Amino acid sequence: MKIIILAGGLGTRLAEYTKTLPKPMVKIGGKPIILRIINIYKKFGYKNFYIAVGYKGNVIRKYFKKEKISNVNIKIIETGRNTMTGGRIKRLKKYIGNETFMLTYGDGIANINLRKLVNFHKKNKKMVTLTAVRPPARFGALKIKGNKVQFFKEKSKLDEGWINGGFFVMEGKFLNFIKGDKTYLEREPLERVTNIKQLVAYKHSGFWQCMDTIRDKKILEEAIKNKKIKI
Repeated sequence: MKIIILAGGLGTRLAEYTKTLPKPMVKIGGKPIILRIINIYKKFGYKNFYIAVGYKGNVIRKYFKKEKISNVNIKIIETGRNTMTGGRIKRLKKYIGNETFMLTYGDGIANINLRKLVNFHKKNKKMVTLTAVRPPARFGALKIKGNKVQFFKEKSKLDEGWINGGFFVMEGKFLNFIKGDKTYLEREPLERVTNIKQLVAYKHSGFWQCMDTIRDKKILEEAIKNKKIKI
C-alpha cells in the first residue's frame, strides 16, 4: 500500500525553524520528524512512500538523496509551494490510481497500530477512515464568582473530545471529491464524504502529538527522550 506524506506547507507557527527549513525537516531527538514518521510505517512493513513537497522541497530532496533509508522506496513529488492539502493529494492521482492508500501529515507522531487501522478500514468498507485522537490537555478549568475561585480542575484529555489526528486510509475514488490546488482536505472533501456517510473514525487513545508550535516540539523531544514512543 502506498503512503502519502504531506510535506509542503509553510509551517508559519514554527517560524523559528521554518525560515530555513520545511517543517517536516525540523529535528526531534536528532532526527527530522519526517524520518520518524516514515519509521512508524516501516515498523509495520510499509515501504512505498510519496512525499508531497512544496515550500523548501529542495531541502527534503537533498536529505533523502544523501540519507539512504533501508527497505523503503521514497519518491519526492513537487506539488507546488501554494497548493493546499487537498490539492497536494489530487496532484498525486497518477501515482495512486484507484488503489487504497494511506495518508498522513508531515508533522505528527503517534504510537498507532497501523495494521489495526487498515483492518478497521477494510471492515467498515467506507471511502475514508481517519484516526481520531484526544487533543493534548492544555489548560485547567476554573469557575470564578467575583474574584474568588469556586471550582478548579486540571483538564484531562477526556475533557477535550476527539479531533482529527491524521493517519488516514483512503480509497482512490476519494480524489474525485477534490477540485484542485486551492482545496483544503479538511474542508469540502471531508465534509462531503461525511454527508454521504463515507467517513469513519478509528479511535486512537495512545500517544499522539503534532508539532505546530515550539511548545509542541518540546513535548515531542521529551516523549522521544523518555521513550514514550520508540521510532
